[in-house]
Amino acid sequence: MLLEIDRIQLAVPDVSKAMEGWQAILGAEVSGVDKVACLGAARTSLRLGSGIVELLQADGAGIVADAVASRGPHMFGAGASCADVTEVRGMLSPQFNNIVEEGKQLFVDGHDIGIQGLRVVVSKHEDRTAVGLTDFFYEATLLAASSVKETARFARVFSLDAQEFVEINSPGFGYSGTLTLFRKDLLHRFEVITPLVPTNTMGRFFDKIGPCLYMAYAETSDLLEIESRVKARGEAVTIDRPEGRGEDQVADGLWLHPKSLGGMMLGLSRPSQAWRWSGHPERVEPI
Repeated sequence: MLLEIDRIQLAVPDVSKAMEGWQAILGAEVSGVDKVACLGAARTSLRLGSGIVELLQADGAGIVADAVASRGPHMFGAGASCADVTEVRGMLSPQFNNIVEEGKQLFVDGHDIGIQGLRVVVSKHEDRTAVGLTDFFYEATLLAASSVKETARFARVFSLDAQEFVEINSPGFGYSGTLTLFRKDLLHRFEVITPLVPTNTMGRFFDKIGPCLYMAYAETSDLLEIESRVKARGEAVTIDRPEGRGEDQVADGLWLHPKSLGGMMLGLSRPSQAWRWSGHPERVEPI
């Protein structure tokens, strides 16, 4: 049913301010402006890599206005592509009453499908030429009280093959969960994880917000350039560069902090690196 993570949505109070980092650091380009009535929002779409970043600003009362009033700017939803939107709606509608179709997209609220904290927009798959300094989005992370329960729900609701899922545990970051890979041999998935350390950053965030979308990940062939740009702006960045690798050599990955990107954290990995924790470490290309 689902093919790729193809877009990220942010709820923001000021689109102009929110798009600055996406453009200056990552080279995103504005591709359209419209309205989404079911969300009560004006939408500015940015092309980035082969995907899209949708910046949602309240256009009167509605879901986005309530979300920003509650949390300020933040990651609001994640997008997945499919071969046929009508077919997906036909599969979901007999099970759930509140699937909204607007502008050839499906807007799915996790509350309505039994996956707390999730928002998904489903769009018809498009092959797009990459724009800017990323190659493609491949992951959206959902924090869950029970990753086991929510992972099973993902498989049932979206007709995913659980045999392709990969268990993930991170003692360093303090979580465990599952990567719900959509298709064999591709990275696209939701990461569904449960924070295990109440006192670390993720644990405190989960205690404050509860189940929600936490961050996204993209692959990039331009990690050094992105690192240079964010440092030149004097902004915080967390870098995963193995010991012994010089600063003139590409890191394995980095994390851009929410203040840099209008309210959400974005992880970036060099090509193939994500396979290290996605079930096929032998696919990681050496530096």
